[in-house]
Order: sequence, then C-alpha cells, then structure tokens
Amino acid sequence: MRIMQIVSSLQHSTPFIARIFSRPVFRSHSLPCGLVVPLLLAMVFGCDRKEVESTPPPPEVLVAEVIQKDVPIYGEWVGTTVGYVDAQIRARIQGYLLSRDYTEGSVVKAGDLLFTIDPRPYKAALDQAKAELARAEAAFKKSLLDVKRNTPLAAEGAISQKELDDAMQASAANRASVASARAKLDNAQLNYGWTRVTSPIDGIAGIATAQIGDLILENTAMTTVSQVDPIKVNFPISEQEYLKLAERIEKVGGQKKYNPSRDLELILANGSVYPHKGRAVLADRQVDVKTGTITIVSYFPNPGNLLRPGLFAKVRIPIETRPGGLLVQQRAIQELQGTYQVAVIGEENKVAFRKVTLGPRIDSFWLINEGLQPGEMVVVEGLLKVREGMMVTPKTISEESQPDAESAPEQPSAT
Repeated sequence: MRIMQIVSSLQHSTPFIARIFSRPVFRSHSLPCGLVVPLLLAMVFGCDRKEVESTPPPPEVLVAEVIQKDVPIYGEWVGTTVGYVDAQIRARIQGYLLSRDYTEGSVVKAGDLLFTIDPRPYKAALDQAKAELARAEAAFKKSLLDVKRNTPLAAEGAISQKELDDAMQASAANRASVASARAKLDNAQLNYGWTRVTSPIDGIAGIATAQIGDLILENTAMTTVSQVDPIKVNFPISEQEYLKLAERIEKVGGQKKYNPSRDLELILANGSVYPHKGRAVLADRQVDVKTGTITIVSYFPNPGNLLRPGLFAKVRIPIETRPGGLLVQQRAIQELQGTYQVAVIGEENKVAFRKVTLGPRIDSFWLINEGLQPGEMVVVEGLLKVREGMMVTPKTISEESQPDAESAPEQPSAT
C-alpha cells in the first residue's frame, strides 16, 4: 500500500512520470511490490539521460579576425631571362678543329682560349707574307739609291732626264709594293691569330656546338658566352599598363648608367622569390601590333650566377598601396554561383553568411573590397558544419597564419 502511494504521488508530480505510469505494465498491478521502485527509478533516470544526450553541443569551428592594414597592390608579368651580353662565338677562318680549350659551362675571362683551329696553313701564309714584304722593302731601298745616285748625274748631263724619271717612278712603285706587302702580312697575321678562338667577354661559356676534328667553315657557330651579372629579364606589358608606368620607365631609361636602386621582384619557376631586386631600364621602341604589348627590359643583380639565360621569370612591381585594406584567409571564402560569401560569427556565437566583393589575392589571403568590417571574426575551418543562425563554439586561429606586410599579391581573379 505504501508503494502505491509513492507511485501515485510521483505520477502526479511531472507529466514525464505520468507518461511512464500510463504504460500497461503499471496499470496491470501484476508486478511484485519489491520490483516496482527499482524499475521505476531505472525508467525515470534512463529516459532522462536519453533526452539529455539527444541535444548535441554546438559544433567547434576555427575562426580568424578580419585584418586591416595598408596593402601594396602589385602588377605581375611573365618574362624570360637573357644574358646581359650573349656573345655567339663564330669562326673567322676555315680549318680543322684541333682542340677545345675550355670547360663547358665554366666561367671564362675575356681573352681566354676557347678553341684551336689547325694553324699550319696560316703559319705558312704568314711566313710567305713576311718574305714578300722583305723583298718589296729591298726593291724599294734599291730604287731609293738609284734616285739618289742619278739625281746629280742628270743635273750634270751625264745621264738623260728620262733615266732619272724612270728611277723615280720605280721608287714610287716599290714604295707601293711595300705597302701592299705589309697589308698582306697584316692579313696573314690576323688569319693566323684567328686560329686561336678566344672569349671576347667575361661570362659563362656554353656547350660547344663544334667538335674536335670537324671542318670549321668561316662563320660557323662554335659556342656562346653569356655575361650574366647583371642579367636581363625581358617581359611584355599591355599598352594600358605601359601608359600607367611610362613616366617611371622613362625616368630610369634616360640614365646613362645602370641605376642600382630597385623595385622589381622576381619569382622563379619553383615559386621562390629571388633575393635581389631589379629595375626596369628601358622599353622597346614600339608596341607589337599582333599582341598589343610592348617589351620591357629589366636588370637584376646575379652575383652568384644563379640565374641563367632562358629561365622562366615572373616579374612583379608595386603599382599602388591600398590604405586600410581588409584581409581574410582564402579558405574562409565560399563561392556560390559566381558570388562569394563568408561565415561571420555574430552575437552569442551565431553564424551569419555575408556576401563579399573580392580584390586581388595576397599569398594565402584575399583582399576584401566590400562586405566586411575590421575586427570581425570569420570561419576558416568547419564551414561545412555550419548554417545560417547556428550557434557554434569558435576557436581563434594562431597568429602564425597572419599575412606578411611585405607580401605581394597575385593577379586578381575577381573584382
């Protein structure tokens, strides 16, 4: 009887317990009295635990603050490295190649021997030219003696004036023969000297295109020597970009010597930033009518000869600075049918999706033109777990992921 009174009081205490006692097992009154209380407690606390566990906690998301700072806006172009001087080494004479006297790919100095062409035919021609010069000089000296001897004899009438005139003409002809023989000797000396092919500049000597034993003809290309410090980087820009940068380019182009002040950055093929900055020095004389671009020539220091001609080169230069620019991480941006949005954490940690207008990318960040305010928190990880109005548990991202003030943006892909 006491147990039934307890059950009756519990039944009228809460609707939840009333629902339990409305079940057939209790209405039948067939349970032993000793089992009613334990069964009652098990059902009450068991059902209560299930109701608590059915409400999940707010999802945990990673958030980051909208950063405000002055952001430099960069222009970016793709170009190619070119030697400051690319000297193509060509043969000046014909002959068989006897030796290659340099190490391919090594640094050479002006005057260093690169190749040797068989000098024997040219040495023989040189010796012959020397002999002809000596014979011409001997004949000229004899004619001078004849003129000197015949001049007083003609004055005394011992010889005719014609004989004196002939001696003087012979002397003049021999003088010309000497000059001709000396010119032939100079030419023979040049040919003989050209059997030794030397470097005209300091630079890096390329792979030889002529091999030992080849018959080298006049004007045959043998190798190339490139001066690479500084190194040129040529890149095309559009007409509109040229007009925007023309004043800056012309100011530098008017200088006679290379100006060491630099504002160009170079991005290599592996994505690394070249440690030395360069400077645009001149623009080509005309715009390419086929592409609508004009070629800009820039110089970059290359003290370690790291850069070689023909490399892929991405050049960027600061065009303007956006004061008070707003930056968010790229992974916080969601694209939906051509529009972009971010999940903003509002009051009571509730999520609100907001449309934004994007500027250029800056490393792993987007520059935001419209849609956000400084200091707001946006979701960067866990976007798939949230929806509009949902309450979340935010955790702030580490400061190590914040953008560098000197980071340069990539080309804008949205405006």
